[in-house]
Amino acid sequence: MNKLKCAVIGVGYLGKFHAQKYAALPDCELVAVVDSNPDQARTIAEQNHTRALVDYRELLGRVDAVSIVTPTTLHFEVARDFLAHGAHVLVEKPITVTVEEADELIRIAEEKNLRLMVGHLERFNAALLGLDLTHDKPLFIESHRLAPFNPRANDVSVVLDLMIHDIDIILDIVDCEVQHIDAKGVTVLTSDTDIANARITFKNGCVANVTASRASLKVERKMRMFMPNCYVSVDFQNRILARYRKGEKEMFPGVPEILSEESSFENGDALMEEIKHFVACIRESREPLCSGGAGRRALATAIEITELLSA
Repeated sequence: MNKLKCAVIGVGYLGKFHAQKYAALPDCELVAVVDSNPDQARTIAEQNHTRALVDYRELLGRVDAVSIVTPTTLHFEVARDFLAHGAHVLVEKPITVTVEEADELIRIAEEKNLRLMVGHLERFNAALLGLDLTHDKPLFIESHRLAPFNPRANDVSVVLDLMIHDIDIILDIVDCEVQHIDAKGVTVLTSDTDIANARITFKNGCVANVTASRASLKVERKMRMFMPNCYVSVDFQNRILARYRKGEKEMFPGVPEILSEESSFENGDALMEEIKHFVACIRESREPLCSGGAGRRALATAIEITELLSA
């Protein structure tokens, strides 16, 4: 099997980990890392025994696949150029700044039969992968994603930084058109929204109440789903999946007992699993778990919420 020639564009905090994963995969060759900071590019290149570049255009037509881990404002230009030159693209979330840009990337990828994947890393959380909703569809979903302030991600609002993870997962689980959205938010530490809440109503009647904060003193990443006969809790932070269901006995007269089961998952490498999935989709010519279309859907909903917060 020929090795895939891969590169990482943007090797800051997150991009350097992308470089490490490609360098560790036996069926990939990390041919270069690119960063506008030449010292950073050189450091990461030396750590992974590859070339350092400051201009990604030197790689156009010379690689099979890339991870794009630049600021969001550069996603469209860089992804468009690589797709146009025949490279498969894994772009970090959000896919682009606008829905129109996302549509253009999807169009090019489809036209050239290339894989376009969006890095919604939480899709590869072991607790979520252990969830089986084949026979149960949620009627109500509640999610909380709380984090301390991180200056590294203040180029976008809390909706596009944190909430979009849960938006993506919820849209995939419910798999139904959104009917209505209400949203409220406040600024705390930046000039943009730092705490936001959105209530998403779907056409099938499901309601999702989604909260995200980047001004919290603790880290919490939880989602709770309520079905007619059971309730499921996904703790992304601690990788715990809990399921509660009605039993045949009674807890009180007329009130059924609640039976519970809990599964804990080891601290796996979600980013490695994500990149392995990307590579497998390239090898097998199949649609990624979080495709360009899924990334576009999450972006469109996040933008609608953001506009409501600004109204």
